[in-house]
Amino acid sequence: MIFVTVGTHEQSFERLVKKIDELKKQRKIEEKVIIQKGFTNYEPKNCISYKIIGYEEMKKYISEARIVVTHGGPASFIAPLSIGKIPIVVPRLKEFEEHVNDHQLEFVKQLADRDNNIIPIYDISELEDKILNYDSIVIGMMKNYKSNNKEFNKRLEEEIKALF
Repeated sequence: MIFVTVGTHEQSFERLVKKIDELKKQRKIEEKVIIQKGFTNYEPKNCISYKIIGYEEMKKYISEARIVVTHGGPASFIAPLSIGKIPIVVPRLKEFEEHVNDHQLEFVKQLADRDNNIIPIYDISELEDKILNYDSIVIGMMKNYKSNNKEFNKRLEEEIKALF
């Protein structure tokens, strides 16, 4: 199952919802898709959609999903990260009147460059490829993932050894 959430921001995010619905219609996505569409006016025809989902139900969908696709709001993509899932993140853009400015774009770029723990989508045409190749992308990311915890533990161990 693929779970898509656009958050509860009052501006529509039709670009993402329409693209997911189109991929499902074209059978590029074969599995079930559930969309939390917020204040998006477009009504998906090929996916299950809800305007708003409660916190517990949201956690359930995130937990059950093979792939989580979110907007660039931190709470939405931190939720899958907190349970070890790499989210696909599509920032809302001012250009399409999806937000008042491009802070989601700027934040997503910084996070992707710094932590390499999300799959950013800067052009909606990239979404199909990222969904179809999700598993191999995640495996590749894990090979290059540098854990700050591992580095901290290594340095701590060296300090302790130096003391004795």
